[in-house]
Amino acid sequence: MSDSKDEAAIHRAIDAVWRMESAKIIATVARMVRDVGLAEELAQDALVAALEQWPGAGVPDNPAAWLTQVAKHRALDRLRHGQLAERKAPEIGRELDAQHEMAEADFAEAVDAALDDDIGDDLLRLVFTACHPVLSTEARVALTLRLMGGLTTDEIARAFLVPEATVAQRIVRAKRTLLDARVPFEVPRRHELESRLASVLEVLYLIFNEGYAATAGDDWMRPTLCDEAMRLGRIVAGLVSDASEVHGLVALMEIQASRTAARVGASGEPVLLLEQNRARWDQMLIRRGLAGLARAEALGALGPYALQAAIAACHGRARTAQETDWPRIAALYDALAELAPSPIVELNRAVALSMAFGPAAGLEVVDGLMDEPALRGYHLLPTVRGDLLFKLGRRDEARKEFDRAALLTRNTREQALLRARARACTG
Repeated sequence: MSDSKDEAAIHRAIDAVWRMESAKIIATVARMVRDVGLAEELAQDALVAALEQWPGAGVPDNPAAWLTQVAKHRALDRLRHGQLAERKAPEIGRELDAQHEMAEADFAEAVDAALDDDIGDDLLRLVFTACHPVLSTEARVALTLRLMGGLTTDEIARAFLVPEATVAQRIVRAKRTLLDARVPFEVPRRHELESRLASVLEVLYLIFNEGYAATAGDDWMRPTLCDEAMRLGRIVAGLVSDASEVHGLVALMEIQASRTAARVGASGEPVLLLEQNRARWDQMLIRRGLAGLARAEALGALGPYALQAAIAACHGRARTAQETDWPRIAALYDALAELAPSPIVELNRAVALSMAFGPAAGLEVVDGLMDEPALRGYHLLPTVRGDLLFKLGRRDEARKEFDRAALLTRNTREQALLRARARACTG
């Protein structure tokens, strides 16, 4: 019995390491083989090796380094045997051919040196490669979420509100397209950056959102994903410092992330915004976010990310929930709905209207979204409707909405919260 428990614990450890480190491993290998599809395959080989070896040998002291080294060895084997001869750049091929009899460690070092350049961030290369214009916007986002965030196709599908099979097809086709087009694994030159920036920002935004409110699993948040999205966002902001939306997105992420410690209770349960202990908000992140928003405003008219940052700033500036400037938030959502209309923006606008002008005003907007195809299966629609019905005293209807929302979410923490709210309707 103890052996099975130990093995289960090791498998959980492997899963945790993979969630946190897979993007870095894939990016490191992709720099060597110049093929993101093959890089993911080789990284998966390292994962299989861990599943086979760690239960008997134990978890290594540095599991991420172990996985990376195994994946790199797999890549070196493929390079040595000439299976990538037609794909790799000629200068890399010459370097590898000259070193074919070197010891393994020296050989790996030579490969790394041959592939190095001025931008020392493999993850950023991976983002821009997956966001190449040769791919559709949907494919760019899906592929980068898969490679960068380590998300399953199901999690990506829920983020996009589309069928899982659709996302799986996008990812497979995206890898094939990148390979056929011989897309270089590099950060684009300055004149190409702007054309690929919008999809990069969208990817970072979705990665952050998956970390901020996990679509599935036992945890309400995945802070590692939030941290990674912010880190990459700051790098992009350094590369494209004159783009308002880059600073707007970083500001949005930083202000949202400032609430991390207050969003989870002692037992891991979600704590909603208006119930959070604001003394636990990270004031340094709020100040950074407000400074980023000011930079975005100084660069011109606010885009969708900067508008959302301005909304988040209204919460960040309020010392208590009661001091929140809801009329300004509602006005900002009006501007956002005009600039970037979507059913989810309308749903958020309904919440702001309900807080500024009463639940009936919000419910009118929500009822107009009930037949919206994009929101079918989206648990926050019945969640918001249930909340507004509860405030209006229509508790039996509210209970049904909370029950329906609990069935739609895959996050166990969120399910528990929604079922508790349903019970409160009959309490």
